[in-house]
Amino acid sequence: MSESFFIGGFARLTGRSVHTIRWYEAQGLIPGVERDRGGRRVYVRDHVEHLVFLEQLRRSGMTVAQMRRLSALAMQGWRTLEQRKAVLRAHRAAVEAEIARLHAALALIDAKVAYYDDWQKAKKRPPPPHPPLPPQKPRRGH
Repeated sequence: MSESFFIGGFARLTGRSVHTIRWYEAQGLIPGVERDRGGRRVYVRDHVEHLVFLEQLRRSGMTVAQMRRLSALAMQGWRTLEQRKAVLRAHRAAVEAEIARLHAALALIDAKVAYYDDWQKAKKRPPPPHPPLPPQKPRRGH
């Protein structure tokens, strides 16, 4: 028989709060949780790995709706592997795009810090490192 845990042990093992675990369950993201005769939730090692995976997806920007879809597909078994891979590939592409945006932001931050370094060394304000951006058109509803 595989190792099993009640919610308190599951929380200690994963480093998550009982509240967080119940939230994931309420969202339909931790499927297959059985209950013992006393009605207590019984978790297994697969639930630990699944929760860690879900939290990484969430941290990387996957929506709860997308995670629900992925969990629902997982509950359907091996026949949905291609669909699950497609969901994960699309999310990976979105994460890569966000990383590129963050790298661009870091480059601007680094340039600004270098500008301030130059200013301190010269004891006078240097010319701006980049031409000013053109004004943006106001967006509707803002």
